[in-house]
Amino acid sequence: MVATARVAVPVPLPQLFDYLAPARGDMPPAGSRVLVPFGPRRLVGLVLGHGEAAEPNSLNHGLKRIEQVLDAGLVDPELLELLERARRYYAFAPGESVNLLVPQALRRVKPFRLGPPDRVAITAAGRAADAGRARRQAEVLDWLQAGPMAREELLERGASAAVLRALMEKGWIASASAGAASTPQPGPELNIEQRAALARILASRHRYRAFLLAGITGSGKTEVYLQAARRLLRRGRQVLILVPEIGLTPQLIRRIEARLGLTAAVYHSDLSEGERLACWQAAASGQARVIVGTRSAVFLPLRRPGLIVVDEEHDASFKQQDGARYHGRDLAVMRAHLLGIPIVLGSATPSLESLNNAAGERYQLLSITRRAGSAAPPRWSVLDLRGQRGSLHPALLGAIERHLGEGGQALIYRNRRGYAPVLICPACGWSADCQRCDAHMTVHQSAGRLQCHHCGAASRVPPRCPDCGEPELHALGAGTERLEQQLQARFPDVPVWRVDRDSMRRRDQFGRLLTEIRRGQPCILVGTQMLAKGHHLPAVTLAAVLDVDQALFSADFRAPERLGQAVCQVAGRAGRGERPGEFILQSRQPEHPLLAELCRSDYLGFARRLLEERHAAQLPPAIALALLRAEAHDARQACAFLESAARCLPAAGLSVQGPVPAILARRGGYSRFQLWLQARERPRLLQVLPDWVEQLHGLPEARRVRWHLDMDPLEL
Repeated sequence: MVATARVAVPVPLPQLFDYLAPARGDMPPAGSRVLVPFGPRRLVGLVLGHGEAAEPNSLNHGLKRIEQVLDAGLVDPELLELLERARRYYAFAPGESVNLLVPQALRRVKPFRLGPPDRVAITAAGRAADAGRARRQAEVLDWLQAGPMAREELLERGASAAVLRALMEKGWIASASAGAASTPQPGPELNIEQRAALARILASRHRYRAFLLAGITGSGKTEVYLQAARRLLRRGRQVLILVPEIGLTPQLIRRIEARLGLTAAVYHSDLSEGERLACWQAAASGQARVIVGTRSAVFLPLRRPGLIVVDEEHDASFKQQDGARYHGRDLAVMRAHLLGIPIVLGSATPSLESLNNAAGERYQLLSITRRAGSAAPPRWSVLDLRGQRGSLHPALLGAIERHLGEGGQALIYRNRRGYAPVLICPACGWSADCQRCDAHMTVHQSAGRLQCHHCGAASRVPPRCPDCGEPELHALGAGTERLEQQLQARFPDVPVWRVDRDSMRRRDQFGRLLTEIRRGQPCILVGTQMLAKGHHLPAVTLAAVLDVDQALFSADFRAPERLGQAVCQVAGRAGRGERPGEFILQSRQPEHPLLAELCRSDYLGFARRLLEERHAAQLPPAIALALLRAEAHDARQACAFLESAARCLPAAGLSVQGPVPAILARRGGYSRFQLWLQARERPRLLQVLPDWVEQLHGLPEARRVRWHLDMDPLEL
């Protein structure tokens, strides 16, 4: 037998691969980044462990050597343990380990070189370092004792690029963009509930504890995070803050930097490879004291971790929907446990999963029931759309006019972009349907096109009905584009801003718009979910939600929860400043029990009622659920694969249902079916999944379909 390294290679196969030690050098430790031959290619892999294999011979010539150890022990044991637990829980391919733990710039076979920083600062290691006989290095360290300096100035003083590069490699100097200190601004005084929550968090600063900070919108949850972060930063610790959307980061980062007096490092998919690598390295070295990132930032290396915060923990954006289908919030909790540090999950509308964990005392619930300062919750009302023509109730238009006249701003939420969701022929009933999906094409009038929002297929708006030739086609319903036009026509003297993926395409465009809105001039905001997520807009005095009726009758058991979260989040945008707020909900089902519950109760009361229903119906989070999904052009092939997969499952302790069609049964030309795997005890499901998934790769039917497993699915 011969010792081997077990290497994760970024390919979608269900196993690790054995490699011999490099021809020159020792066996690399776990966590090492290595260059390995893989078929005709050379790939960057990650050593996850070690094993033994038979000695190579003429009959066993497939065992290859590691070509090069690129970074020995690049990933520390704590992150490897997190990854191993995630792999077991979510049952994803080992090759995804490389994508999760190693930034893209370090996954390239050709070395990636970071450009030099424009401004550098001495690190703590640099202050304690002895440069010895390296006179030029000692001079640079001496110059930087007084504070950060521009690279050009250092070069003018006589430092060479080689000297600066050597100091960077030693970790004695670093980019001044992450961790640079300034004078922190004092925040508002905390009220009694905020102080109590802060005290609970700080009492656990030396150990793991998961806190669910459930505060109504505008209650100052972020101030609690920042006060806790400030205390831990004073002790030399790092703070990781996870946010659901890239669009949330600009305003949050400015607030964090002002309160903490530190420049925050940012990590998300919209950055360049070099920017992500620089943040990754700054986090690993400890230079980045405060890191703000989206879900993938949960895998960043941390030198001195002290606190993890998950802001808007209920948001579905924390769940990865391809590749390794992990949930960033749940892995953040797992990581805090491994690190032995506290984690705070914050939301005005907590997920039922988190409330269930709080009920089971796995999380400690911290409630904040009143708004910070003198702001009061908005006044609610429901408008009955039955018998009304158009998408905007006359009473809502009157309320908009009144609030604008009083100097306020109005926010109109419609979670449907485009001009109209349906185009039909009034003569024969033809409708513009996607040829590849079980869905209508959305009308985008400004672009003169029809587009499917599921597969992206697009075509021009036909001049007449393709079936009967009728020239007058009707666009039914209203998306954000149509609402923008209607409101501009109704209120021509007031700016109307549309906020959706079609209008906010350029980088930082949304951040610039938020700055404009916060100037406080009267305006109308029309948008999708981008407007509902955590934005502090103190001049908004009226908020409205249009057309929630579809969610009331959805086949998705999570629809009522999402409806309650969206409604409460939008309502919470109103009245956060000095002026009182008003919230209006339009519906053709105003007497529906869910709406009645929302209107007479706070969100937590509404959510607890839903949680009781989930337990009664034996649905998540009362039970554990995994979905095996299969897609094929031929529906029979998808079903055949799922039927074979079901036969491979051990029956004890599991409930298996299906194959059943997905809610959107056809998408992008593929028929979509799924197998529901349920277990009352989560460990039973986790015990079965890894071996079962490996078995599925060997099924003959697996080669004819696209398939994946989704643990704790959010989409059905």
